[in-house]
Amino acid sequence: MKVLVADPIAEEAIDFMRKNGLEVDVKTDISHEELLDIVRDYDALIVRSRTKVTRDVIERAEKLKIIGRAGVGVDNIDVSFATERGIVVVNAPGGNSVSAAEHTIGLIISLVRKIPQADRSVKEGKWERKKFVGIELRGKTLGIIGLGRIGYEVAKRMRCFEMNILAYDPYVSEERAKSVGAKLVDLEELLKNSDIITIHVPKTKETEKMISYREFEMMKDGVYIVNAARGGIVDERALYDAIVSSKVAGAALDVYEREPPDKDNPLLKLENVVTTPHIGASTREAQMIVGMTVAEDIVNFFKGLPVKNAVNLPSVAPEDYSYLMPFVELAEKMGKIACARLNGVFNRVKITFRGEIARRNTEIVTRALLMGLLNQILSGVNIVSAPIVAKERGIVVEQSRIEESDIYPSLIEVTVSNGKEIYLEGTCFGEECRILKIDKYKVDFVPKGHYIISLHEDKPGVIGRVGTLLGSYNINIAGMIVGRHGGKGGIQLMLLLLDDPPSEEVLRKMVELESIIDATYVYL
Repeated sequence: MKVLVADPIAEEAIDFMRKNGLEVDVKTDISHEELLDIVRDYDALIVRSRTKVTRDVIERAEKLKIIGRAGVGVDNIDVSFATERGIVVVNAPGGNSVSAAEHTIGLIISLVRKIPQADRSVKEGKWERKKFVGIELRGKTLGIIGLGRIGYEVAKRMRCFEMNILAYDPYVSEERAKSVGAKLVDLEELLKNSDIITIHVPKTKETEKMISYREFEMMKDGVYIVNAARGGIVDERALYDAIVSSKVAGAALDVYEREPPDKDNPLLKLENVVTTPHIGASTREAQMIVGMTVAEDIVNFFKGLPVKNAVNLPSVAPEDYSYLMPFVELAEKMGKIACARLNGVFNRVKITFRGEIARRNTEIVTRALLMGLLNQILSGVNIVSAPIVAKERGIVVEQSRIEESDIYPSLIEVTVSNGKEIYLEGTCFGEECRILKIDKYKVDFVPKGHYIISLHEDKPGVIGRVGTLLGSYNINIAGMIVGRHGGKGGIQLMLLLLDDPPSEEVLRKMVELESIIDATYVYL
């Protein structure tokens, strides 16, 4: 089996693969065009962030069976198309968390003490002590946006500097934040009260340019900004304007909207901006860990053993595969509904298996439920990492089995809560999965497509007003279920299957209609 290493990884990882019988070619300066020419000869491909494994690369890769990303993010890999082609994608979650956190701290200290500028000045033969007066971290407030693996490690270390720590992460429990000395607050409170703000969230549609003009206006005068997460989360134009106006005292950047950044990027010309070339994870220790993690998975894959960090490959015993796969799909979609209805905030999950399925190994089904819940709020959570991520975030997961089922051969019951709770019930008939109940409402539908789930007062004209609203936005209703409970009157549930997704404006206007209580969109 031939492996192409297209980006630098630890020599130990390369040696490990060779010792296990793999033929490894190392071409770490390969261009995209060169990769297209030779990728057809390889069974495995290892990359970091430089090499883009795009659709055209995968189309040329006639023998490719596995792609390894020596790092956490897989945004440079077309995972969906790889999955379509039956190519396994593995990564190395958590392997560089400490290195990235330490680099963040280095950026913070360099920024507030003006170390790069002072270094440059001395090397130019100057002695400008008064020019480089900085600030102490002690007693200042550090705002951490994103308290995942890296943000958590930053908080843990910054406690030693006697800083007050605020954290914004709607998907982390208060208990987890308190364990590292951080106070959970909403984003606005963090922006208004932090002296230094550091960002540790993945780049998604929701987080792209999440820090822009409006957010800078909320901040203290003289705030410092640090971004070692992903370029594009901070609006670079807005950041430049905020620095020039002295709203922001300085910024430290390890990532950029374009990498490498354009030479005429105005941020690079500012004296009070500290920059590094996306090296947050570039330590010997981190590269050893992520390189070995990927190498071990690739060796295991070719030996026919389970891989630990598959982004797109569940592991199921052959005898259970055909029976459980529809329930895997069902559980994931139940998780998506529960997450949407609870606005992404939950701390307890319970899944009960009834009937035939209770006599099977259902771990993969539980993982699929967690994946559906977590993938709505985090990027890159897979069927392998979902339980670990849930545990890290203080989410309590409970499983139970009842081998009898009154009506259906197999039934799944799911309860997700955060003080308030949502209950779902579902089953599968062959390969078709159906959701039978949402809370107390009987619905019985195939979860596939664009849905609005809504509560409303059971009064005449409600459904008509909703239909008129959607029609005015040229959105066709493909199907509708009204789940009644307790007869006429009261609060009822409406389920709308749409041909196209509704915008936020449509959902907002729907809630403004008479008798509509709420409206949630979810794609299943």
